[in-house]
Order: sequence, then structure tokens, then C-alpha cells
Amino acid sequence: MDGEAMTTHISDSGHTWQGVRRMSAADARSAILAAATRLFVHRGYRNVTVGDIAREAGTALPAVYAGAGGKAAILTTLIDEGSHDPIVEWTLDAVRACGDPGEVITLLVHGIRVDNERYEDLVRVMITAAALEDTARQTLDRSDQYYRQSLGVAAARLADLTALRPGLTAERATDILWFYLGHHSWRLCVSDQGWAWEEAERWLAEQVRAAVLGTAPGRAKGTAAGAGPGTLPCRA
Repeated sequence: MDGEAMTTHISDSGHTWQGVRRMSAADARSAILAAATRLFVHRGYRNVTVGDIAREAGTALPAVYAGAGGKAAILTTLIDEGSHDPIVEWTLDAVRACGDPGEVITLLVHGIRVDNERYEDLVRVMITAAALEDTARQTLDRSDQYYRQSLGVAAARLADLTALRPGLTAERATDILWFYLGHHSWRLCVSDQGWAWEEAERWLAEQVRAAVLGTAPGRAKGTAAGAGPGTLPCRA
């Protein structure tokens, strides 16, 4: 930070930044987004005002509007950043490079699991906000569209490998992938049913293999338990 030091203290809602003397525009924006995330998660989107975000970030109200916009714009920024997490592109690159259909599914499900686990709280906020505001609803729709497009990359790869079960098109395969791997399915397994993320990943991968590849449910070779960037189990 440029200038004098910044002191902090802990409040019931999280870390409140106080005593800010000087802050760069990028640092101020990061502080605003972090504060908004904490408040949205802990209080619920409906119960947070832009003034609350300014106080939590330790900045003035006009600075919030200038640096990040209003509450809906802040949520949109948070969702867009989550949608473009590096794990998304890593997963798609790995899928494109993989020549084994079963491992394509393994890589896809693992990457989606990591992304959903990382942004679990923010997804919950997004869904709640979408029921309250048109802008949030549009953000959710755009996020879901990008999500489905990413699933379409995997469906197209399986089609290129002539691995889809007979009569299944890439378009219908994308629909099936969305059914099993959309954020709603992870929420049902993990939040509603209390499954561990690893358990949900394993089970959903089995269902996808059976539905898309037409293989009997079971753990395929190369299942990405512990896989991640730098541990690509499949080479073209």
C-alpha cells in the first residue's frame, strides 16, 4: 500500500478495515469486493446496503460507487470473476488434450467440482439475489450460459472421439451434462444431502459416464482424486 499503514480489527461480520489513510484504486476495489463478499455471505444479499459495504471496506460511500458500482454491479463482478477462475480454462484445455473418453469425464467433473466448491457460498448468494432483482437474474442467466458452453466443449470432444452412446448428439449430451453437473446438482448432493465433495464428485462422474458414454457406473481409470493443474492424467 502507498502511504501510512492501515490498522484492522475484527467485527461480528468479519474483518472491518479502519484507519485507511491512502489506498490505490486497485486496492480499494479489491477491498470493496472482499467486503461485499463477506457481507453477502454472512447477512444475505437482501440485508446488505452499499453503505454497509463502504463501512466494511473502510472507505467512503462515493468511493464504492466509483470503484465498483452499486450492489447489483458488485455482485455481477463477483460472479463474472468466479466464472473465469483459472480452473475453468485449465479444465477445458485438459479436456481438449485428452484422448480417452472416460478420462475426459474424470477431468471435467473434477474441474467443475473444484470450481463449485470454491464458490459455493457465492453461488448461493447469486441464486437468492436472482429471485429479488432483474439485474441479478440476468447475471445468473449469463453465468449459466457460460457454464453450459463450457460443458459443450466436453460434449464436442466426446463427439470428436466418437465416444457418445449411439443416437446421442453433442447438443443433447450437453443437456445431460448440465443436468448432472450444473450447480444445482452439486448443491443438492452437498448442501441438501450432506455428502462430502469427493463423494459427490465420484457419484456424479459415474452417472455421467453411464448416461453419456453408455458404460456401466463405476470408477474409470485415471479418476482425478487429487488431480489438478500440473497433474494431467491424460495425454492426447
